[in-house]
Amino acid sequence: MAHPAAVSIWVFAFSVYLGVCECYFSIPLKIYPGKYNFSSDVELSPLRRVALTSDGNGLSLASDPSGTVNFLDMVNNLQGDSGRGYYIEMSIGTPGQKLNILVDTGSSNFAVAAAPHPFITHYFNTALSSTYQSNGRTVAVRYTQGNWEGQLGIDHVSIPKGPNGTVTINIAAILSSNGFFLPGINWQGILGMAYPMLARPDSSVEPFFNSVVQQLGIPDIFSLQMCGAGLSASSAADPAGGSLVMGGVEPTLYRGSVWYTPIIEEWYYQVEVLKLEVGDQNLNLDCREYNMDKAIVDSGTTLLRLPVNVFNAVVEAITHSSLIQDFSSGFWDGTKLACWMKGETPWRFFPKLSIYLRATNTSQSFRITILPQLYIQPITDVDGTLDCFRFGVSSSANGLVIGATVMEGFYVVFDRAQQRLGFALSTCAGEIINRVRCAHDSPTMVKVRLNAFTAVIKNMQILTPKYEEVADRVSRRSV
Repeated sequence: MAHPAAVSIWVFAFSVYLGVCECYFSIPLKIYPGKYNFSSDVELSPLRRVALTSDGNGLSLASDPSGTVNFLDMVNNLQGDSGRGYYIEMSIGTPGQKLNILVDTGSSNFAVAAAPHPFITHYFNTALSSTYQSNGRTVAVRYTQGNWEGQLGIDHVSIPKGPNGTVTINIAAILSSNGFFLPGINWQGILGMAYPMLARPDSSVEPFFNSVVQQLGIPDIFSLQMCGAGLSASSAADPAGGSLVMGGVEPTLYRGSVWYTPIIEEWYYQVEVLKLEVGDQNLNLDCREYNMDKAIVDSGTTLLRLPVNVFNAVVEAITHSSLIQDFSSGFWDGTKLACWMKGETPWRFFPKLSIYLRATNTSQSFRITILPQLYIQPITDVDGTLDCFRFGVSSSANGLVIGATVMEGFYVVFDRAQQRLGFALSTCAGEIINRVRCAHDSPTMVKVRLNAFTAVIKNMQILTPKYEEVADRVSRRSV
């Protein structure tokens, strides 16, 4: 999905730092479910990509003469977007029943609908599979909003656009749920790609990717490209949304070099954040603030989520450096949308954000810099006269989460074999949404006072959306 250059959205830069911060915590993450449901009437603008310089670490490429892994077959095997999640088609049972499964690097259970539900079109019928075996164990996973209960079993699973071969996998057959399946989604289960420590009911339930590595003999590495650029379309047939490459990396999906940060604990994909900058201003917080109680990379989380103290510091720094001083607090906490007259995009009034990650060489770090075109996100067009935006960052009581807001700019390598995560500039990082029409009724508009830039930003208004429109989560996380 490459496009010619115009405006730089994602910048990938690297620096050397000597500070050491040891702040590791282990408290389960709680994330809220989202219910965005927008139409697919969008326009995409071409953007410039920025080349990377090498850190000398190289790549973890798979060498598989047997043909088990063909990376090109896995290109564009994902559909969806950050608003409702990215999913892959899988074939489950004998004969195979095809279902769309949400890809989530922040959980470890492979769970599929095994009973009818009003928000899904089909489900895995265990009675129709001659190879399904229940092991008699029940499993119940409760989320901050929503939960499901079911029965553990095993069956054969294959991925049409994945590694060649059929694998026997632990499956949680979801028999009942509340708030897990949402209106407008196009997936019927969840594929947890994290480590056994997060598996429910306990770590004896081997996660999907562990089984694939063991049974097919592919390298213990996968890589993920997410190309939805924040779009949340309501159409049933979604365009290709990215790629999940199992067994290595596909060079055509990124530009420049891959920079790696260590995985400091194998449960979530936990990393170490050294500092954040707003513009060129260092927040000057203790690094423990950034890693309290953990910092993880999670494909299932929509926004960039920051610990409360870090979030407040970021908002304060943006407010001080932005050319717009009088924003409603509702914009920052996600309960209101900021709207301008059409054509008056607000990005030039906001600073860039930078996240510094420790490099595999512990005396170095690199930074991921996100320009405002990404974190000031187009959401809805109201009665044809306004362009509205949401704040793509939210506060979290349970750790820092590098979610889709950041990941959509990069090709992310989950190199489990060498216990490291890699970031390279994604070839689809040049996509941005200029306009998205909301499928819901127009929310109530409330005028706000502007500073001297009123003449430049005409008739800015704050829109109070429905509750469903301001939640930021689609995939699930256990309590």
